[in-house]
Amino acid sequence: MTSRRTDLLAPAAAAVTVFLWASAFVAIRSAGAAYSPGALALGRLLSGALVLGVMLVVRGEGLPPRGAWRGIAISGVLWFGFYMVVLNWGEQQVDAGTAALVVNIGPILIALLGARLLGDPMPPRLLAGMAVSFAGAVTVGLSMSGGGGSSVLGVVLCLLAAVGYAAGVVAQKPALAKASALQVTTFGCLVGAVGCLPFAWQLVSEAAHAPVSSTLNMVYLGVFPTALAFTTWAYALARTTASRMGATTYAVPALVVLMSWLALGEVPGLLTLGGGALCLAGVAVSRSRPRATAVRAAAPESTPEPQPEAASESAG
Repeated sequence: MTSRRTDLLAPAAAAVTVFLWASAFVAIRSAGAAYSPGALALGRLLSGALVLGVMLVVRGEGLPPRGAWRGIAISGVLWFGFYMVVLNWGEQQVDAGTAALVVNIGPILIALLGARLLGDPMPPRLLAGMAVSFAGAVTVGLSMSGGGGSSVLGVVLCLLAAVGYAAGVVAQKPALAKASALQVTTFGCLVGAVGCLPFAWQLVSEAAHAPVSSTLNMVYLGVFPTALAFTTWAYALARTTASRMGATTYAVPALVVLMSWLALGEVPGLLTLGGGALCLAGVAVSRSRPRATAVRAAAPESTPEPQPEAASESAG
């Protein structure tokens, strides 16, 4: 019963994460117009840390075990801190399509690092699904790219963001074997916030002049795509491999296209829709499991032939 419940909750948690991370791209577009990259990252992390801290107290969870701190510290610096600042900066230098295309090498890096450092398996279905999803992400990125909107600096920043994201995920996985998802997320967020404190004065200065809508979007980023989504991510990651979870995030570009259509009125072209469909198809393939046809086929052979005769003789 517990196993079946886990089998249902882990994919549900991953789905919540993917949906909220997709919504973050829409919120960042609004908040980023009034806040600089570092200030936006710090405001988001402070909002998230506040909510996570309250949840931690309510649930009565204390400090993580000593053995989990190394992974929490590394993921906090690289993923919660470095990734958010560099990605915000990179998206100011390149168009959205180019940013999405470059950052989406992250799941591939997660798979490679997970196989090398964590011993994650690389089944053919996972590799095939990632290939299909990456093709979809490239299609979405090319269809959304604007002419002349990219810079070498922006591409390098997005590449660094992808590396930070992948390294943070792989560092977080061992910590989840020793601490709860809420502990790992809360203290990772706190580490990231401390790392972004040099941007505190910028945050205070920009908040005084920012529109209310931009500030609300920044708070939304902290409460939902950070506090809630990173916790559901950690919950799901603790119950599967880093490679499989990384492949799940390929659904984000497809959802971003849909949300931009609904929330911003940005009607996607056929090429964009096709790329989004490829992203979702690849995720479905990477998350699928082969049928146990070999076991079923072998079952009749394992049944001894003389049994039916013996049974009929004893019955007579």
